Amino acid sequence: MRHQNRRGKLGRKSEHRMMMLRNLATSLFDKERIKTTLPKAKALRPFAEKIITLARKNDMAARRLTQTQIQDKRVLKKLFEDIGKRYKDDKGGYTRIVPYRSRWGDGAKLAFIELNRAILPDTKKDEAADKKSKKKAAKEESGKE
Repeated sequence: MRHQNRRGKLGRKSEHRMMMLRNLATSLFDKERIKTTLPKAKALRPFAEKIITLARKNDMAARRLTQTQIQDKRVLKKLFEDIGKRYKDDKGGYTRIVPYRSRWGDGAKLAFIELNRAILPDTKKDEAADKKSKKKAAKEESGKE
């Protein structure tokens, strides 16, 4: 029987699968939102949430345990100083999976996995500010001539 064996092997051996999950988790904590296939996102969710739970403890033992999984020092620092403090009062549910679409080449289902309360750059505001500054610069140039 397959009781409590809900996550798949993703067509990889265990060493490759763990390294893939470590890389996905590092990217998730760095960018706070990544696009991947739906089965990979479902496998990443419990892995990433356990790491965030360790980061919430914010002690040396938790940092050393997390460092075995997340080996980028910049991301590790962000995880403990920013993300761990952000979820200090939560008891779980740090990530969410948003289904996106099917990939054109092979039909694989794609999804976004992101941190709840993620601080993402707002590109629309940045684009609007760029347009305003370009218009202002154009007006100033035409006024000088």
